[in-house]
Amino acid sequence: MAYLLQQLANAVPLSALYATLAFGYVIGFALTKRADIAYGAIFAFSGHLYVLFAQLGWDEFWLVLPAALAMGAGAAIVGGVATGIVVGGLTLRLIERHTRNAPIVAALGVLLVLMEGARLASGSREIWLSPFLNRAVPLWAGHSFAITLTLIQLLNTGLMLAMIAAGWLVIDHTSLGRIWRAVADDKIVAQLCGISSRLVFVLAYAAASLYASVAGVLATSYYGTMDFGAGLLISIKIVLIAAAGGHSHPLRSAAGAAAVGFAETLWSGYGPILWRDFAIGLMLVAVLVISRRERVVL
Repeated sequence: MAYLLQQLANAVPLSALYATLAFGYVIGFALTKRADIAYGAIFAFSGHLYVLFAQLGWDEFWLVLPAALAMGAGAAIVGGVATGIVVGGLTLRLIERHTRNAPIVAALGVLLVLMEGARLASGSREIWLSPFLNRAVPLWAGHSFAITLTLIQLLNTGLMLAMIAAGWLVIDHTSLGRIWRAVADDKIVAQLCGISSRLVFVLAYAAASLYASVAGVLATSYYGTMDFGAGLLISIKIVLIAAAGGHSHPLRSAAGAAAVGFAETLWSGYGPILWRDFAIGLMLVAVLVISRRERVVL
């Protein structure tokens, strides 16, 4: 019983990460209606910028660790959002005018550029952050065991849940959210009503990139580094986990992604770790096939 409770506690930070990524992904997907693997590349790219600039602040500017981490986080978020605006708001939108499926191919090229750019910038070596906020915090103590999470896990989970709550409030309770939904439902009709679909597309992709960038910083802070090949793997995983809750609403997509995080953690705790990604991927594909609805995407 104690082992199960600890596994459920371990699943909370991972589920919060998946939920945040799915929430941001759907903000952009709702406008393009096409799978976007560049979103996961921005997540990984932000993590690389984080460790690169944190190392720069530590080695070259002789900053203390909190200041070096703050410098890295600021550069990662600014760089990730700027990359998202250029890639999604400008490049992919221009390509989309010629053919609707071209952004899918272009996103693959963007992913390769970002992954290789990060690898070359770091000299083809992984840079690791010094561990911080890794003190265990007991959540519940029994007679012979204690359920614990580290400070960084609790902090990351709180920040990610706050981001999802803030995004939900904007989408469901503000005029910006209504405009976003109008363009997502029918951008031609929205343009006839005086809404600039181009501006909404740029702002939506910038918001999605912000979620990916912050998630990249928080994930890298916990794991200590970001692998060069993480961009492709996390991109494919995000496309699948975001679809678990459906693409009609970011909050429902986040809830489905959180459920995937719990399933993945429980599989890691009780099943063969080697088959985890295959089993979770197969489960997601089965869910998508069963829940598939016939509709025309224009």
